[in-house]
Amino acid sequence: MNSLNTYGALLARVFMAAIFIIAGLGKLGDVQGFAGYMASGGVPAFLAWPVILFEILGGLALLLGFQTFIVALALAGFSLLSGLLYHFVPADQMQMTIFFKNVAMAGGYIAIALLGAGPLSIDAKRGK
Repeated sequence: MNSLNTYGALLARVFMAAIFIIAGLGKLGDVQGFAGYMASGGVPAFLAWPVILFEILGGLALLLGFQTFIVALALAGFSLLSGLLYHFVPADQMQMTIFFKNVAMAGGYIAIALLGAGPLSIDAKRGK
């Protein structure tokens, strides 16, 4: 594999993982506020900590290229579900922009799941 593919796959994972890692870490500053926001979308507030952990750990797993197929598909599903629950508001152009950002992210995660993490990953080191 040439260096463009090698480093391109890593760069894609870095970019796609960053949004989840940063979002999860940011929620640590106000877990109660985030729990309230979740409840406003119909998701039980007690799921705040599992969601935060999912965002951070899922982002880190993607970043490192660990269990990439499963993690990337889970992040794609999360992106679509959160987009539908919190951002699908056809009357609000800003929310619809965020919704379609989530749809685009899901597409990126699906591409990573199907194409793999690339050679600079834990999966590659483990022969996956």
